Amino acid sequence: MKNIVKTIIIGLGVFISINTEMMATEIEKADTVNGAQVWADTCMRCHNMRQPSDLSSRAWSFSMNHMRVRAGLTGKETRDILAFILSSKTESDRD
Repeated sequence: MKNIVKTIIIGLGVFISINTEMMATEIEKADTVNGAQVWADTCMRCHNMRQPSDLSSRAWSFSMNHMRVRAGLTGKETRDILAFILSSKTESDRD
């Protein structure tokens, strides 16, 4: 039983690290100008826009995945918005 739990924990750790690296690569390819426009056009339809400093980088990533489904965003729109938000964070609130 302990071996199964260890295997699951190691597997989750590997999955999270691979997913984080893939997300970082995708963000580098993203268009922040388009992200700013889509963010302004899409997000305000349902709620007030949050400041980039309101959430950590990781929380923004989770939030954008959630909003991709809720708002019907494409993968490119989601990457662009996330890249815009993360590029807008100041040095003091980067994490």
